[in-house]
Amino acid sequence: MANVHPATNGTIPAAGDRDAARPFASLFRVVGGEGGGEKNEEKNPPRRSIGGKEQANDIMIESLRGEHAAERSVEDVCAILRADASSGLSSAEASRRRQFHGYNEFEAPEEEPLWKKYAEQFKNPLIALLLCSALVSILMKQFDDAISITIAVVIVVTVGFVQEYRSEKTLEQLGKLVPPACTVIRDGREAHMLARELIPGDLVLLHTGDRVPADLRLVYAVDLQLDESSLTGETEPKRKQIEAIPVGSGRGMGGEKDASPMGGGHVDHLHSVVFMGTLVCSGHGKGVVISTATNSQFGDVYKLLQAEESPKTPLQKSMDQLGTQLSIYSFGIIGFIFVVGLVQGRNVLDMFTIGVSLAVAAIPEGLPIVVAVTLAIGVIRMAGRRAVVKKMPAVETLGCVTVICSDKTGTLTKNEMTATVVVTPEGERAEVTGIGYSSAEGICTFRGKSVLGHSHPAIGQIIEVGCVCNNAKVDGETVIGQPTEGALIVLARKTHLEDARARFRRLQEIPFTTETKWMAVLAETVPGDANSRAFFVKGAVDRVLEKCEYYLKDGIRPVPLDDQTRRVILDEARAIAIGGLRVLGLARGTSLNTLVFVGCIGMLDPPRPGADEAIAAVKSSGVDVKLITGDSMETAQSIGSRLGIFSPSTDTCLSGHEVDRMSENELELVIRSVTVFYRASPRHKLKIIKALQNMGEVVAMTGDGVNDAAALKKADIGVAMGKCGTDVCKEAADMILCDDDFSTLKEAIEEGKGIYHNITNFVRFQLSTSVAALSLIAASTIFHFENPLNAMQILWINIIMDGPPAQSLGVEPVDGDIIRQPPRNTRTPMLNKKLVMQILSSAVIIVAGTLWVFYKEMSADNKITPRDTTMTFTCFVLFDMWNALSCRSATKSIFEIGLLRNRAFCISVSASLLCQLAVIYWTPLQHVFQTEALSILDLVFLTALSSTVFLFNEGRKLYERRSINFIHHPQSVNHL
Repeated sequence: MANVHPATNGTIPAAGDRDAARPFASLFRVVGGEGGGEKNEEKNPPRRSIGGKEQANDIMIESLRGEHAAERSVEDVCAILRADASSGLSSAEASRRRQFHGYNEFEAPEEEPLWKKYAEQFKNPLIALLLCSALVSILMKQFDDAISITIAVVIVVTVGFVQEYRSEKTLEQLGKLVPPACTVIRDGREAHMLARELIPGDLVLLHTGDRVPADLRLVYAVDLQLDESSLTGETEPKRKQIEAIPVGSGRGMGGEKDASPMGGGHVDHLHSVVFMGTLVCSGHGKGVVISTATNSQFGDVYKLLQAEESPKTPLQKSMDQLGTQLSIYSFGIIGFIFVVGLVQGRNVLDMFTIGVSLAVAAIPEGLPIVVAVTLAIGVIRMAGRRAVVKKMPAVETLGCVTVICSDKTGTLTKNEMTATVVVTPEGERAEVTGIGYSSAEGICTFRGKSVLGHSHPAIGQIIEVGCVCNNAKVDGETVIGQPTEGALIVLARKTHLEDARARFRRLQEIPFTTETKWMAVLAETVPGDANSRAFFVKGAVDRVLEKCEYYLKDGIRPVPLDDQTRRVILDEARAIAIGGLRVLGLARGTSLNTLVFVGCIGMLDPPRPGADEAIAAVKSSGVDVKLITGDSMETAQSIGSRLGIFSPSTDTCLSGHEVDRMSENELELVIRSVTVFYRASPRHKLKIIKALQNMGEVVAMTGDGVNDAAALKKADIGVAMGKCGTDVCKEAADMILCDDDFSTLKEAIEEGKGIYHNITNFVRFQLSTSVAALSLIAASTIFHFENPLNAMQILWINIIMDGPPAQSLGVEPVDGDIIRQPPRNTRTPMLNKKLVMQILSSAVIIVAGTLWVFYKEMSADNKITPRDTTMTFTCFVLFDMWNALSCRSATKSIFEIGLLRNRAFCISVSASLLCQLAVIYWTPLQHVFQTEALSILDLVFLTALSSTVFLFNEGRKLYERRSINFIHHPQSVNHL
């Protein structure tokens, strides 16, 4: 049955008739015909004459908002837009209008050239500090330092540039949400054209499977239903019709602003308008273009995205802060050496030169490499888990996240309706297993026995009606048509009743409407036999019951339907609905007024497999999870309860309307206790994220629809779904989950926490080694001692300090227990008091042990010999190796995490020790490093002495673990 409006006569009024449009003046912007600039509507622009004739349309309607178009009749909308609902625009008129409107596309920012993207990698303060160090080294003719620092910088910026460039190329392969082509009527004929060519006033045809190319006011519709989940977040397809809605109802509770899906309200009640980017699920129709590009509802999201800026990641802030701290410490070293030189009366220039040299040596030029390599490895690991990371620091950001705000549709749920329960009129229940549109694993059981065919007549009758009264098709796991009807087909397959559609030949269909709230199909089993004909009906339970005189008892015989039975059936349906399920009533009979009620089916959009476990895991590590959805309160609470997000006894819900009424301060006061936000629009999501960030939370936002894009960009890290996510959503996100699996977030959080721990471990090792080496040199310089290490030995130590042993700390495998640790406090600097104490304690042990060996060897003959420097040099290197071993974990014993678990570390340390032995025993290197061979006893002695730094750190870790365990579990301390 068609929903049709008579076509308007399509005549375009002359310029002199434009006063007819004045009642609608507040609904649109007016563009002048002469130059395309905006004009005051009250000022009549002069008419232009071409060839003695007045030019029509010397003013032009630019666009019409969906809420306003929905309130107007087809005739009014066509009059405003000067459109023809029958033959469309003429080619000449379309060409003329395009001069005013431009193309139906979003103006993309000009792509940056590669050199500029590469240059942006140098904005890191630590990189700037290293470049300054290289410049100072060149001025002081320390070319070896300058070269090593420059190479380090080039490696770092190249790794970052290559990884981000690869991620951008991956994104280019993602599909576009706005369709590239569409079918329009121009000059009275159908034509296929690019969607970018559309302008207001064009007439567009819609068919099942089409993406809507612009905002349209419908002028014709036959069983037209659209999936608007990408715009509103709601899964149920919206049935469309052409009748105007009551004036004022299109603007929501908050006025004009709220009528937009980007404002405080929703567009799901605008049933006479379809929106750009939404999908036609079933039926066909025709509509007049009312707005294009940035004037569309889709364009509102685009404008929100332009207004929001992505914040710096916590790691970027930490690196900036560390760079500042190291700069201060470097200037402190220069100042200290300079003052000591003045006190001692030494040459000022000499002391300044020494101070600068020490400061340059103190800067960890290997740190940016470790950060870049560690992040790159994290990106590669995440790619193996089907996650594309667009910006490398985003991997670590997840390790700092304190709150995850998640959309429901397609993120926590599959966006695939699934029948879960079948109920007879007598209250008997059959449970249905399996999720989504796959029938391979799911079964229907009644009292522990499988329902196959009509093995249970009452259940079989219900499923058969749902299968026959159905327009959907299921191809594999893809539904063509309504998700609800697709779920009924899958249920029929699970019970081997899908052949019912083939047995019944369809004669007539009465489509579902918002007024009747039911659908009916007349079918027969024997062609031409009226006695084999029957009506099959499904719809809202109360509306279907109104048409029933009987109910099916035992699945066999019709029994009169009394008031008591009606109440029982309705109560049962309400009980199912309270659980968040959508309930359908089903009936059959020879007459639509004397139907037999056969039962109910409850269905829902099921949670993704493993989503509840992933949520429990992240919550156990101190990360809050909040559900933000456009669905109703009942649906939101139900899915929240199933996933472990919402507990009625401890948690609260908040509607988008309530968020609107709250000030920022009021929202911040209650937001920690709210775990479910329902009927939420994109502006609500932005307000929620900003409130959380104002409270000091690090926020991750997951989503898949156009309505999530602005929130994804505003969040500290935005995570988009790769399969069902829109292109706009993916572009705004920092990370894309290719398999749409929320569980991948748990793994990403582990990866993020592990990355920061590895970077911290590297800083601990490098700075403790650096402080120890500088202390030796500074002490000998200040107190006029002979330097215990020569230039080549210092260079060798510097290579170890920044080389493979240090770099391998950055690739330490992620500790399995790390997910249970709370997120780090992003306000605490990386170089905090605890880390400084660990660095200084290790440095003191290294310096004390090395100086003791130097003094012991030198005191034997009161002069410095090659043996003395070799013993001192080897002692320092062995201290470094033991220190690196203890730095693999800040809290766990090396024996607990596994001595050989980090293969890269084992190989690099072994290679360093072999090279050290070559320096000691190979004659060519002995000349270069001024060393001599040591005895086995010497090596044993030095190994035992240098292990003290390892033993000290192991003891410190044990003490800290005991202290923490005593606080939480006093009775279990003796078990450590």
